[in-house]
Amino acid sequence: MNANTLRSIDVALGQRSYPVWIGSGLLREHGRWRAMLRGRHALVVSNSTVAPLYLPRIEAGLDGLQWSTFLLDDGEAHKNFANVGRALEALGRLGATRDACVVALGGGVVGDLAGFSAACWMRGIDFIQMPTTLLAMVDSSVGGKTGVNLPVGKNLAGAFHQPRAVIADIDALTTLPDREYRAGLAEVVKGAAIGDEAFFAWLEQHADALAARDSEAVIEAIARKVRYKAGVVARDETEQGERALLNLGHTFGHALETAGHYRSLLHGEGVAIGMLLAAQLSERLGMSGPADSRRLRRLLQALGLPVAIPPGMDAAPLLELMRLDKKNSAGQLRLILWRGVGRAEIVGGVGETAVLATLTAAIAGA
Repeated sequence: MNANTLRSIDVALGQRSYPVWIGSGLLREHGRWRAMLRGRHALVVSNSTVAPLYLPRIEAGLDGLQWSTFLLDDGEAHKNFANVGRALEALGRLGATRDACVVALGGGVVGDLAGFSAACWMRGIDFIQMPTTLLAMVDSSVGGKTGVNLPVGKNLAGAFHQPRAVIADIDALTTLPDREYRAGLAEVVKGAAIGDEAFFAWLEQHADALAARDSEAVIEAIARKVRYKAGVVARDETEQGERALLNLGHTFGHALETAGHYRSLLHGEGVAIGMLLAAQLSERLGMSGPADSRRLRRLLQALGLPVAIPPGMDAAPLLELMRLDKKNSAGQLRLILWRGVGRAEIVGGVGETAVLATLTAAIAGA
């Protein structure tokens, strides 16, 4: 691989710091990531779609270890406690000791569940993220958030457990369906919308290249988003303050995903719609102007992302789901809103009347 195409970004957490490598051909660069495996045992967690494509690329790097695989069915609906139990049973059958490593080969569902399973086994063992979707490369693989969904809401059970390394091989994006790829772009937009207007402008200028999967544009977008998130995580690892900003659009988006039983919307699609709803609520509260909302809508549409609440969803049930969000405090909604592109902030005590009106207007197409 041309060294100029490799990007290396450190997530600075003292003794628990780790690298994020972004480039082409990294899964086959066994010498790079094998050094991160400290013990004799490894469990590769993947799914039935990804494993046939990419497990052969890493198998040679596992030579000499006692290793096995645990495969999920594909989809958000399988990120649950039952599969955590099965992953832990797989570690038990392997005889995994405290220096074992879980390798997460897949998208966000695989990474979240594998990381949570690693956090649970013997109260915490190593894991390595090998994200194969754009969304996982730019967001869920970095920062140590792990967990599973419950019937009442998304990601309500979990732990902060940082990986040993993140290996983002963009070659994996060649087999990613268009819808999954576009969903990942939503998280790229989110980072720019939160705190980097210059990056937002860059995305506007390169929207066509990103939509066409131009490799140079894709690597640059991943690197800029990861660099931004790494800085936030280093300053606020367990989301006591600034890191909550990374949830722009997520309170709305998670409610939409839950209402659709994790089947009608991909996570990135929920985030795209949720960001626009957050912008519209900010506008309703007098924090931002309509030009900012229009600018966000145009970029999301240029990248092929949805901007409308799916048919059949009602405002009141969505608001009820939003009440379960982890960011809420003392029974009040605590949302990430903005004062325009690149100026997001945490807002507590948001009135439910304004939220309900925003949802109602969006459903009506106003």
